[in-house]
Amino acid sequence: MQIAEGVRLVTFAILSLMMLGSALGVVLFANIVYSAFLLGGVFISMAGIYILLNADFVSAAQILVYVGAVNVLILFAIMLVNKREDFTPMKNAWIRQGSTAVVCAGLFALLSAVSIVTPWKISTITPLASTIVPIAKHFFTDFLLPFELASILLLMSMIGAIVLARRDFMPEGIIGTSTQDSLTLPERPRELVGTEK
Repeated sequence: MQIAEGVRLVTFAILSLMMLGSALGVVLFANIVYSAFLLGGVFISMAGIYILLNADFVSAAQILVYVGAVNVLILFAIMLVNKREDFTPMKNAWIRQGSTAVVCAGLFALLSAVSIVTPWKISTITPLASTIVPIAKHFFTDFLLPFELASILLLMSMIGAIVLARRDFMPEGIIGTSTQDSLTLPERPRELVGTEK
């Protein structure tokens, strides 16, 4: 994708500001749901920067995997968790916040110094029209075994998540036996599940 240099710089500046603002919102908002939504904004901004770098496959994978799966999973975990008590303010919380701010400022200064000192060279190689075909060739030739093992691992994780999510519908004899008490997770009370009619 060929974009004019001025448009590329303006788009990069907008995406960078959006990513920095969203990242600051993730760590500064007290409401964890807002932080999770802003984390999605960080991921989308990164996907836009990948598009500027002509990495269309990585951009699509960023949106599908991180925004569509990880961020949605975080939101579901936050909204469906069975919170048993309200959060209480901690004593001397400003010490932790101050030390966190110092560490973040140090990391930001270090990364800024590295980016200024590094001699960035502009490549004269014409970028590929699409990166999907070379990545697919590597996936199905050089990296076929790791690719298939990763797919089997993801399939096992998905089946395990479905089994854990559907435990309310298993017969009581399977879950409540004394021999399996150490292998089972504590269940929410039945009246909270909404099974009564």
